[in-house]
Amino acid sequence: RGLLSLRDNFMVVGEAEDGEEVVLKAAELAPDVIILDLEMPRQNGLEAARTILAQNPQARILLLTSFAKDQRLFTCLELGVLGCLLKDSAPQELFRAIQDVHRGELALHPAIARRLLQRRHGVQPESSLDGLTERELDVLRLLAHGRNNQEIADALVVSLPTVRSHVNHILSKLRLENRSQAILYALRHGVISLDDL
Repeated sequence: RGLLSLRDNFMVVGEAEDGEEVVLKAAELAPDVIILDLEMPRQNGLEAARTILAQNPQARILLLTSFAKDQRLFTCLELGVLGCLLKDSAPQELFRAIQDVHRGELALHPAIARRLLQRRHGVQPESSLDGLTERELDVLRLLAHGRNNQEIADALVVSLPTVRSHVNHILSKLRLENRSQAILYALRHGVISLDDL
């Protein structure tokens, strides 16, 4: 908000604390461009985008993420999200992406565009994490960032037993013995990169 307020040609008409509030405010305020974080409490960016676009197929959405290799990005683009940008993008890239999305044009970070092209040309990703649910992928990412179970529970707004259950499922599905192996697996298979750490 602070960054956008420095530009005369942008006006922030609303803010939301979580995905459910985003959906309500999008319907109420009908903004020209909706900027969503892929990781939000109560409803993630994919879920919020799906609901917003179901209610208003003309909505113009720009998604922010920390992970170029997040498989949910492709689902978002298939739904009709016009922009996907990494959070560490320069301010000018953000401004340009907002303007492109406002004009109805596609705005993709180069790393995301590259993966989209590979996917369209049948280049297989380095590994398959198809056995994990979206929530388990969320837990694996946070786990790989060194978060303990309580921190993961707080970040995802779930209970501690739920996190423990997700961690056990991840270890079981990926045939890993402990959290350290899960972190190495996440690095090797592109769930996170060393740059993210």
